[in-house]
Amino acid sequence: MRPLYEIDEDILSCVDRETGEVVDIDKLQALEMERDAKIEGVILWRKDLVAEADAVKAEAKKLYDRARAAENKAEQLKSYISYALNGQKFKTERCAVSYRKTTSVIIDDPSKIPPNYWKAPSEDWISKTTVKEAIESGVTVEGAHQEERQSIIIK
Repeated sequence: MRPLYEIDEDILSCVDRETGEVVDIDKLQALEMERDAKIEGVILWRKDLVAEADAVKAEAKKLYDRARAAENKAEQLKSYISYALNGQKFKTERCAVSYRKTTSVIIDDPSKIPPNYWKAPSEDWISKTTVKEAIESGVTVEGAHQEERQSIIIK
């Protein structure tokens, strides 16, 4: 099928530019039908692309939901393993579970944290990294404390 601009040029050639009279009425009608068919084809193509995009988005959402469900189930199983082993190591030829001690900063009362531990003066966000460094260097930070935990490592 010819491009739309060529069809439009041929339609213009069917009309006398000085008088505005139609030179070849049969050719003009055929060109208008060809033009309508071309426009209809482009519209239908666009509709197909919109439908395909919607279908791809729907499939992507389904896959995302499946991935989240699998991740959530994996976290539940990790908690179950941690509960079942109760801190004991476990090892077979195909898997291993071990533990490591970690420390994390707990903010008890954000209003008591001094301003120099805030991420930026304009933000209401405390830099736990800065608080942790201060606590580890021996400074007492009012409104926060450090807590030791045991993290499970599954290989």
